[in-house]
Amino acid sequence: MPLGTLDRTPPPFFRQGPSALTKLAVFSALAVFLMAADSRLKYIQPIRAALATMLLPVQRTLLIPVEMVQGGGQYLQGLARAIGGEREARAALVAQAERAARVEQLAQENNRLRALLELRPGIAVRSRTAEVLYEATDPYSRKLFIDSGSTQGVALGSPVINEAGVLGQVTRVYPLSSEVTLLADKDSAIPVLNPRTQQRSAAFGGVAGDAEGMELRFLAGNADVQTGDLLTTSGVDGVYPPGLAVAKVIKVDRKVDSGFARIQLQPTARPDGVRHVLVLEPMGAQMPARPEPDAAMVKPARQRAGKR
Repeated sequence: MPLGTLDRTPPPFFRQGPSALTKLAVFSALAVFLMAADSRLKYIQPIRAALATMLLPVQRTLLIPVEMVQGGGQYLQGLARAIGGEREARAALVAQAERAARVEQLAQENNRLRALLELRPGIAVRSRTAEVLYEATDPYSRKLFIDSGSTQGVALGSPVINEAGVLGQVTRVYPLSSEVTLLADKDSAIPVLNPRTQQRSAAFGGVAGDAEGMELRFLAGNADVQTGDLLTTSGVDGVYPPGLAVAKVIKVDRKVDSGFARIQLQPTARPDGVRHVLVLEPMGAQMPARPEPDAAMVKPARQRAGKR
């Protein structure tokens, strides 16, 4: 083979291109230029958007197995929770059905006893729903405002309750809103009854160091009150209907050096997170008017007072 026909160029493996330092400098400068162009002139944004659009179907396809595994696990967990919730709901339904049967039986028995004793029927409590607007900003009081007022028929002194029990009482009425003083307010007081002992007392708000607390006052140190007792409305004040949950006894402090016991309460109805309430008509609005004092008896009393 003639020597002139031989290819004297080195093979690709032995070819020497630009040095590594030169390549590093060129690509570093290119990277800096692209970053500056992207941040200043937004040249790379259309390319990035186009690439993201093109790769989206691929990403969706690759995520299908992952989503199937996750969805299957969530489905099985949700199915187990649903089956457990169904069992609990069935058990609660059976218990409520039994309780409803007992309540119906007791109601019928109560009606028969009232008819036998010729007692007047129980007073029907009228009510209306309302929504909580906001809570008062005064840090020294516990009050909130509802969206019903005198235009909607709300009366001064109306009890306000929710599904947990008594929240408070309407203390100011405006045309389209009302102010509700909560049980924990320092000026709040409510007559209560201990169903376990049938003992009546009064619960007051404004416990020092506890913004949500209440307490029983003026009870003897040996009074039969235990931790866990549930106190309800007594119904003797002409405002609250009887039997509404008010508070639960959480602490009984029987001091030896004092004749009274300090009994701390926790309201059953917490105002935090309440959105809808029920405004009841005061019981006094449905009760018969108090009889006027006899003039023949008032006159001698005034004469005796004048002689003194």
